[in-house]
Amino acid sequence: MYYKLNAVTQRLIKSAPSAYNPQGLRITVPTELPPMIFATPTKYVSEAGNMVEYLGHNKVPDLQKLFQKSDGVPVHLKGGLMDKMLYRTTMALTIGETLYCLMAADACDQLPPLQGSSRILYHSD
Repeated sequence: MYYKLNAVTQRLIKSAPSAYNPQGLRITVPTELPPMIFATPTKYVSEAGNMVEYLGHNKVPDLQKLFQKSDGVPVHLKGGLMDKMLYRTTMALTIGETLYCLMAADACDQLPPLQGSSRILYHSD
């Protein structure tokens, strides 16, 4: 025997056996197909044959030559000006945040104890 909750009386009533469907949610089947996302139709492997199509020039060999060149420059700076700017900005922010954390910790240490606190401070005043 199957039951479901009546929304009006807030009581259980007998129900026909069906798949679980929470009240308020309806099962809907789209009537129209969604629009195609890609502009070009898809080719099956059997249709394409052995030929592989690329959308652009393969840059991997050029980048391998650039990064494997032994010119004494670290790998994270071989990309040029943008890599240098990113590295310097990251280092500046890291050092700045470290100093800020140390200053905040020092400021917290300078606060007077709370009233009724069990923390005992001995001052040499």
